[in-house]
Amino acid sequence: MIFKELAMNLISEKEEKRHFYKLVFSLVLPMALQNLINVGVHTADVVMLGKVGETVLSASSLAGQVQFIMFLFLFGLTSGAGVLTAQYWGKKDIRTIEKVMGITMRIGFVVAVLFTIVVLLFPYQIMRIFSNEDDVIREGVSYLRIIAISYVFTAITLIYLNIMRSIERVIISTIVYLVSLIVNVSLNAIFIFGMFGLEPMGIRGAALATLIARLIELSIVLFYAKFKNKVINFHIKDLFPHDKLLFRDFIKYSMPVLINEIIWGVGTSTIAAIIGHLGKSAVAANSITQVTRQLAMVVSFGLANATAILIGKAIGQNKEDQAKLYAKRFIRLSVIMGIIGAFVILSASVVVKDILSLSDQAKSYMNFFMFVMSYFAIGQSFNAIVVVGVCRAGGDTKFGLYLDAGFLWGVSILLGFIAAFVLKLPVPIVYMVLLSDEILKIPVSYWRYRSMKWLKNVTR
Repeated sequence: MIFKELAMNLISEKEEKRHFYKLVFSLVLPMALQNLINVGVHTADVVMLGKVGETVLSASSLAGQVQFIMFLFLFGLTSGAGVLTAQYWGKKDIRTIEKVMGITMRIGFVVAVLFTIVVLLFPYQIMRIFSNEDDVIREGVSYLRIIAISYVFTAITLIYLNIMRSIERVIISTIVYLVSLIVNVSLNAIFIFGMFGLEPMGIRGAALATLIARLIELSIVLFYAKFKNKVINFHIKDLFPHDKLLFRDFIKYSMPVLINEIIWGVGTSTIAAIIGHLGKSAVAANSITQVTRQLAMVVSFGLANATAILIGKAIGQNKEDQAKLYAKRFIRLSVIMGIIGAFVILSASVVVKDILSLSDQAKSYMNFFMFVMSYFAIGQSFNAIVVVGVCRAGGDTKFGLYLDAGFLWGVSILLGFIAAFVLKLPVPIVYMVLLSDEILKIPVSYWRYRSMKWLKNVTR
């Protein structure tokens, strides 16, 4: 009898594990594809503008930092909202989820409008933050004046799709961004190089292609929300929900995430600005390295989002033991995906240097940057699953804020600035210092995971 019960328990455990990994795969695959598509759009810009020259490649990369900061603001906003939506999804409280979306959409719209106004009014001043080379600044300004028009479209699309992802509706994001990729790459080629009788537009062509793609993304999202979504019924009145307790919860759990993402995003842009003052060869090499990192990390970032969804849902269902088990499994997967990402980066370094029109110095920088990025990716994979996945799912949104404030700003940026402008160390050494934070974070992230202080139910 004892052996029979033991056998039944083993079978039950095996079935549960199979169900878990099947569920993870069903979430991670579409999100990884979505991340891959987003990287594909950026890669298309890098490859095509890289064919034009280092100046426009550097300009688009530095001008893109403005949009990157906005993205991080919106991502922080929706990640904070995701803390609530994932747990309320576990409770099947759809009306509260609709209210959370309304609050998020209202704030995100205001942010996008402000970014648009600032960029259109002060493009030269913004570019001078990232570069001191006149030709790079001039090309960057022409890019910003077009791309800024897309910011509001981007905000609405991103917020809606990220909320949908929190309630396990991930396919629509893949469809939207796949269509966007096809449109963007096709129009990139036409506008940048001047096909079908058009004049070559260079960097302005890349911006125009992105603007049109963003408008098409929004059109698909509006159609889906109006005619296809049978779960969430979003209305204009939801932008101003009369629920003081929910708004207080939103501020409590979203603001630390939002501030965390701003700190991280501004920190990443600060690193880009430091590199921008090291010369266009360093900027071009870093642009390619960052695209390669994004490509290598698509599965890890998808895994982090799946972690937040499944653990948040389990907590909302009051299944704390299941949440702990899921966290343990996701931590193991993060290490595996990080190692795979490192291998992808090292492999890419052999291939890409012969594709793009780079100077010998830029190629030399790129080889070293890729090596640094390979071990950086392992740390980023682990930390993303712990901070973005495990901790945020349990409402522990302040931990990531303290982590980035301490290691990114207190170590990487501070010492990187000193290395670059005070000690004037060689570019490879500066780069290595600037990308040290993800490795240094690992012991602290692991301690937080083991403490179980991240696990709390935030629903009412």
